Amino acid sequence: MQDELVKVKDLHFSRGDKAIFSGVNLTLRKGKITAILGPSGTGKTTLLHLLGGQLQPSKGSIEVFGQPLAGLGRKSLFELRSRMGVLFQSGALFTDMSVFDNVAFPLRVHTNLPASMIKDLVLIKLEAVGLRGARDLMPAELSGGMARRVALARAVALDPELLMYDEPFAGQDPISMGVLVQLVQRLNKALGLTSIIVSHDLAETFSIADYAYILAEGRVIAEGTPAELEASLQADVRQFIGGLADGPVAFNYPAVSFADDLFAQEESSYA
Repeated sequence: MQDELVKVKDLHFSRGDKAIFSGVNLTLRKGKITAILGPSGTGKTTLLHLLGGQLQPSKGSIEVFGQPLAGLGRKSLFELRSRMGVLFQSGALFTDMSVFDNVAFPLRVHTNLPASMIKDLVLIKLEAVGLRGARDLMPAELSGGMARRVALARAVALDPELLMYDEPFAGQDPISMGVLVQLVQRLNKALGLTSIIVSHDLAETFSIADYAYILAEGRVIAEGTPAELEASLQADVRQFIGGLADGPVAFNYPAVSFADDLFAQEESSYA
């Protein structure tokens, strides 16, 4: 379909002997905000790395902008990434650069625009996130919420078609979180973006997401609109959305039985 910006089919990926994904299928539609949810350790951030071509799946396919990522050369991948923006969980600002230079960085790397035009574009992006007056500050002088907004201005500097958010609301106070939620929604609409949000903050994410996938145990266990997921009677979905300690998703990391571990006959390496 023409409105499918990203297509993931039968995705498998492992780290060592641990399988992270075992047959994930999902689609990102143009102009929509799609949420990727799930318990910690289910590979949500890893999925963003796979979509950006930083990691390669062991099986399955990923298409971005109608182009398969498999087999892309370094130059082609670099060009493809210029059409993407990423808001990292930490913000990942360059600590030795001012706010202005942080936002200008992707413009200087990916374009040959004159300095005067770069200046105008940087000021436009900073104005969009409400921080034009902070352009000369250094990252160390910013609050956590301000740093995240500068990172967002940098992520949209090249007017990307696809914007990926890795835990954009984590660690934010209620006011900063409210500002970021509003910015994500407003920028997506104003710039005609397609956005994917990895987040644990259900209320904030559901308030702006058009569609959502819930990952667990290496697969998509549920998908739908926020309203459909909130109305789901599926036990593992209810456990995640309700924040319930007891349910299909185990608390303990997989291990041999506790008794076997305690009374193992072999000499322990911890002794």
